[in-house]
Amino acid sequence: MASPLPSPSALLREQARACAVLGSPLYAELLDRAADDAEICALLDGADLSVPALRLLGTVHRIVLEGRAPGLAAHYPTAGGAAGPAGAWPAFRATALAHADEVRAGLAVAPQTNEVGRAAALTAGLLETARLTGLPVRLLEIGASAGLNLRADRFRYTFPGGSHGPADSPVVLAGAWRGPALPPVDAPLEIAERSGCDLAPVDPADRVTLLSYVWPDQAERVARLDAARAVALEVPAEVVRAGAAEFLRGLEPRAGAVTVVWHSVMWQYLPAAERAGVAEAVAGAAALAARDASVAHLAFEPADETDAQVPPVLSLRLWPHAPARRVLADAPPHGLPTAWR
Repeated sequence: MASPLPSPSALLREQARACAVLGSPLYAELLDRAADDAEICALLDGADLSVPALRLLGTVHRIVLEGRAPGLAAHYPTAGGAAGPAGAWPAFRATALAHADEVRAGLAVAPQTNEVGRAAALTAGLLETARLTGLPVRLLEIGASAGLNLRADRFRYTFPGGSHGPADSPVVLAGAWRGPALPPVDAPLEIAERSGCDLAPVDPADRVTLLSYVWPDQAERVARLDAARAVALEVPAEVVRAGAAEFLRGLEPRAGAVTVVWHSVMWQYLPAAERAGVAEAVAGAAALAARDASVAHLAFEPADETDAQVPPVLSLRLWPHAPARRVLADAPPHGLPTAWR
């Protein structure tokens, strides 16, 4: 028998704790209050979805960013507010209930975070892949949203004693990697092709959609997002409207390159059949891999795929070089700092 779904109140409370730990006192306060509110919980009731609290928050944030909730905007720094968490709850509650139909529709949309900080973990894995293969990278991202992290090689990463990436990049991930070991920063990393898929791709120019899923009191994340959008508008990468399994169907290695399939904190949104389709496509390509036509699966996902609240790890499988799954690094959900193992 399947386990009963957690109650909306329990899910909101769980996410409130995560927001508190990850540095968003505004969202921690709002979700704690929402967990005790029957009408807000009723909006989520019966929704068998991953992270419904983040879907709720993202939908309301969008309403704020579009200027439709001036009372709540006073508490959202992304909308120019500076009032802080105190007193935000009544305005949040009123906004969510006044737009109840829109909130329910928003619950069906997976968060389009595409968190730029996760590039610290992903690029560390790419460097290891480049070290092992010596090949240019053909980069394929599933669940790519706006494809911001498809440009991760154009970001700058700093760490104790050094840095990696273009010195003039507008994206600077300070303290990206910490030791005692570090990724192979001297590996020759060249991305020859970059593309991805998403069920609802976002244009990098669409700041409102992307910003709506960033926590509004986290200024550093907002700055990283805007800087990465600037890079994306300069560096081409195609993101097509497709499911992950459809995008990868018939995947084959390419001579003279390592084909890297990567994803970050999106596996939880895929149904079991979709996950199986991705695994089948990667396995099919891996069976054809050769030293000069390698295949890699690089994932930054919760260590326990059944529990989205478990901290993520960076893992790599590389064919034919190192086909067994290796955990390369640990990092918090937003990627910074990444601890190389």
